[in-house]
Amino acid sequence: MRITILLLTLLFSSKLAFSQNISLNIQIVDKEKKPLIGTTVKLINRNDSTRVLNAIADTSGFVSFTVMPAQYIVRMSSIGYKNLEKGINVSPTQTIFKFSMETDANVLAGVSVVAQKPLMRQEDDKTIVDPEPLANSSTSGYEVIEKTPGLFLDQDGNIYISSSTPATIFINGRQQKMSANDIASMLKSLPPNSIEKIEIMRTPSAKFDASGAGGVVNVVLKKGVKIGLTGSVNLGMNQGRLGNQFGGFNINNNDGTKTSYFNLNITNRNTYDQVETIRNFSLDSVLSQESYSTSPAQIIYSGYGLGFELNKKWELNIDGRGSYGNSQNSSENENVIKKLSNNELFSDNLNNVANNVQTFSINQGISTKYKIDSIGSELTSDFSYNYFGNNISQNYNTQFLKPLRQAIIGNGDIESIRQNFAGQIDLAYKFPHNLSFETGLKTSSLTFKNTTAFYQLIANKLTDDKFRTNTFDYSENINAAYLQASKGIKEFILKIGTRVETTNMNGHQRIPKDTTFRIKRTDFFPYIYLSRKIAKIAGYELRSYLVYRRSITRPVYEYLNPFPKFIDQYLYETGNPTLTPQFTQNYEANISVRGMPIFAYGRNYTQDIFTNVVYQDAQNPSISVRTYDNLGKNQESYFRLIGAIPPGKKYFFVVVTQYSRNKYEGLYENRPLNFDRGSWRFFMQHQLKLDKLSSVTLSGQLQLKGQQQFYELSNFGNLNLTVNRQFLKQKLMATLSINDIFFTNNNRFILNQGNISANGFRKSDTRRVGINFRYNFGIKKKEERTNIFNIDNLENAGK
Repeated sequence: MRITILLLTLLFSSKLAFSQNISLNIQIVDKEKKPLIGTTVKLINRNDSTRVLNAIADTSGFVSFTVMPAQYIVRMSSIGYKNLEKGINVSPTQTIFKFSMETDANVLAGVSVVAQKPLMRQEDDKTIVDPEPLANSSTSGYEVIEKTPGLFLDQDGNIYISSSTPATIFINGRQQKMSANDIASMLKSLPPNSIEKIEIMRTPSAKFDASGAGGVVNVVLKKGVKIGLTGSVNLGMNQGRLGNQFGGFNINNNDGTKTSYFNLNITNRNTYDQVETIRNFSLDSVLSQESYSTSPAQIIYSGYGLGFELNKKWELNIDGRGSYGNSQNSSENENVIKKLSNNELFSDNLNNVANNVQTFSINQGISTKYKIDSIGSELTSDFSYNYFGNNISQNYNTQFLKPLRQAIIGNGDIESIRQNFAGQIDLAYKFPHNLSFETGLKTSSLTFKNTTAFYQLIANKLTDDKFRTNTFDYSENINAAYLQASKGIKEFILKIGTRVETTNMNGHQRIPKDTTFRIKRTDFFPYIYLSRKIAKIAGYELRSYLVYRRSITRPVYEYLNPFPKFIDQYLYETGNPTLTPQFTQNYEANISVRGMPIFAYGRNYTQDIFTNVVYQDAQNPSISVRTYDNLGKNQESYFRLIGAIPPGKKYFFVVVTQYSRNKYEGLYENRPLNFDRGSWRFFMQHQLKLDKLSSVTLSGQLQLKGQQQFYELSNFGNLNLTVNRQFLKQKLMATLSINDIFFTNNNRFILNQGNISANGFRKSDTRRVGINFRYNFGIKKKEERTNIFNIDNLENAGK
């Protein structure tokens, strides 16, 4: 902590005593000397191209900067005018400049402006992905993330970046404190074209919550940012063994000072999941299980937003989302026990479970921004409220075929209510000499209540099932403060900070017995980021990054709730209220070319790691219990490599390669645990433009020697094909897609830990053929071309 304070002090005191600030004023006009309102102006220091200031011209066409005397490059752009670049020499006697921009005849004639937009780009300590090419072949936000380079989703809905710990999911910068299944359900309700960008932060800064040991994935939703009234209508379907249908619309309005948007999407989806497992049941017997489940669901999703530019300084934004879902998933599980010595059938039974699930969620947020000056200093606030309700009605029965005996029949109701409030205030202040300062406060409060009542049919009478009846309450309050600063020193950028968080967790089980647990602690989380310009190759800047952060992973409600979830008579799931948080030290070094990350190497060290484990029941060894436990420590090493053929007019190619190696050391069932496994992940994408209106995209992922916790997975992956065609003056987009062409997105698994020895096979309805239509209306939008290296349009170079 002392070192952090010392470095922050040095950052702020550096050169301040010798600085001489000058107020630079630039006016932009047209040929008739009329001010060009809204012109984008970029000011670049000639001696250090990393020092860049941005501003928007006001109603008088003026922009103002606070700078030191030096030589600068001024780049100006405005819709309908040719880009303009000029060099200026700022001195105490020369602080006012005036430039005139020429109209662009091509634009005025109706030719759309071509703007380069990279698929991936590096921005400080985060990677930003443009989801537009992925959305065209997807039916939901979940599928867009599934196809995003560098992200991996397991069958339970967890999202991984480069760690064995799942990533923390944010929506519009707000953490979603839900289980993996709930987050997956929410993302499946998002329309694929509702996502503006995906921000991937492997080591997030001190500004973000410390609960990001596995990194942070921030899904930023689109808002009404286009001038005028615009919108789109979409309709589509895809078909595997089972079918999905979806449709919706969105509308945006922007008059310059007020923005608004509204969208509505309705989805009817169905899929199946098939699992085959063989587990050593005893020394002379094995348990074979075959499970088949379907999950039909109907989802209604809606979102809205209002934005107000109250004056030149103040902005106010209000946004909200809501969804309702109803699903009727059912599963059939056959369990067979055979003797190994003579292959004799010892037991055969059939377990059926039917669930009717209703979910309802509301998210309401309000945020403000106060612009302190023209160089990026601002004060922001964000407040949000989340409500998530889940009601499940379940019926189950087990038919015993051999030996023949009376069936087990029962039913129950599970009700869960989650409420979350969060409030945050942030100050970002920009000083001269590329020095910036950030600080902020945040508080969040989460309450969760689960009530479960189950009954069993015994002698034709419903009787309380005391084993499965449960009431559990949970509350969590986290308060945080952070302080960080960054400084540009010639070719270096240094950012350093720290975050302090107080954690208050309370769990209270009321039924079947009265128990409670509490966690209260205060922790510090330092953060260091160093960036340096390495060289220039063929005009492209190579830059290196070093990042370090300490982080925490707190057990979510589902990991703590001791309620036993019945899978079949041989397996059930339960939480562990004795779980303690795990802490991770994250290190990463990476290199980018002109904002495109091309190589990274990192290491994660985790203490008191908790993970999904399977134990045998102490009273009945024939029953296995799936739960969570703190096992010891984990060391993970990884490297990531991205290569591409620079995009031309018709074709580009990109491939992402990542290797991860995990080493676990600890205790499993009071026995020494040593687990070491390395795996490869590959992502590739080809895009070919057949003509001005048609394109073909081929993408795919492959995982070799996969791993999910202690499960060792076989090789698996998928190959996807998408064909796009525009009609009706490019307003209608028709998309034909084939996902998982060769049906290879399924895998075998092996688990050999403690007393559990099992292997099996899992597959789901991943091979699908679909078609989607999207019609855009309103003023014509700016055409965007996916560009993996963010190369400037050569035709506009030098303008």
